[in-house]
Amino acid sequence: MNTKLALLGGLSVNEFLRDYWQKKPLLIRQAIPGFKGLLGPQQLVELACRDDVQARLVTYQRKQWKLRHEPFEPADFEGLSKKGQWSVLVQGINHFLPQASELVQRFNFIPHARLDDLMVSYAPRGGGVGPHFDAYDVFLLQGLGHRRWQISTQKDRTLVEGAPLRLLQNFKVEQEWVLEAGDMLYLPPHCGHNGIAEDDCMTYSIGFRTPWYQELAEQFLVYLQDRIEIEGTYADPDLKVQKHPSELGADMLQQVGRAIRKVKWDDEDVANFLGSYLSEPKSHIFFDAPARPLNEARFAQALLQRGVVLDLKTQMLCHSNTIFINGDAYPVGQGSYRILRDLADARRLPPSCKLTREAADLLYQWYLDGYLAPRTR
Repeated sequence: MNTKLALLGGLSVNEFLRDYWQKKPLLIRQAIPGFKGLLGPQQLVELACRDDVQARLVTYQRKQWKLRHEPFEPADFEGLSKKGQWSVLVQGINHFLPQASELVQRFNFIPHARLDDLMVSYAPRGGGVGPHFDAYDVFLLQGLGHRRWQISTQKDRTLVEGAPLRLLQNFKVEQEWVLEAGDMLYLPPHCGHNGIAEDDCMTYSIGFRTPWYQELAEQFLVYLQDRIEIEGTYADPDLKVQKHPSELGADMLQQVGRAIRKVKWDDEDVANFLGSYLSEPKSHIFFDAPARPLNEARFAQALLQRGVVLDLKTQMLCHSNTIFINGDAYPVGQGSYRILRDLADARRLPPSCKLTREAADLLYQWYLDGYLAPRTR
């Protein structure tokens, strides 16, 4: 069976997008047959204790929910099973494990601009984060153990008052399944769900961002402020005495209004903003330049022999002969655009790939920035 057909339970990508994406849940038994997970519970806890990850620890004891965010130390996880139900959730696993990045690539039938990250959670028996809903699309792939998923498409989204999590107060179960290794559940935004570990359990959540328009509008205005230029200064040579000096005068309002209305933008501005904004790494992500960088000639030789691969943390998008990488925009020629778009699509270029001079120069610059490197295998 075609890989995508298996991943989607026999549905074609077009059928899935037409009938399920952002519309209704889909349970897929053995979406990835033989999948046992990419790491174990102890490895996940070790990742949660790193200072360059985002992680959360959720506990439930004495009928009280508690939430802690990173940073963590190993001692924070000792003896938890004796104190009640708990779950640890680590974001951005695809930024640390090559095999996690490869897992995310299986979902490239959804545009890269929509991808958030791969989150992995672990919980012992009975653990979870309570009934809640998310404002984004997510594929919940089961690794180690078994998790019982309860879902609801209810319209009532009243939250538990005072809880540290966005917990649904009146969660009403409509459907319920136990997922085992390789099973997967797709949930559209705002679908209520509650996952309960049946045993030692790890779930791989491939999430797709749905930015709020308010967030986009605010950031677009920030983007515009460096790109607009309104000439002139306010002037009132014909100023008249006002009866009330504290009032804003009609002439001032009209003059300033005319100036502000000169701020214009077009679809290209919107595209350049989106490409830069959606490829911008999260605030905790940093890139390391190579400790002993190759010179340009040796780098070119390495490309010919081994090809190149993006750093796991690199975000790369494209639009209309412009490449966006980690928040920066690079207008390029058509030939370079096609090559670099292939890199953005597959996150790697094969050996002996024919590069334009422009593309080769950019690849070397990005190599020095730590955004990519010659392949090692």
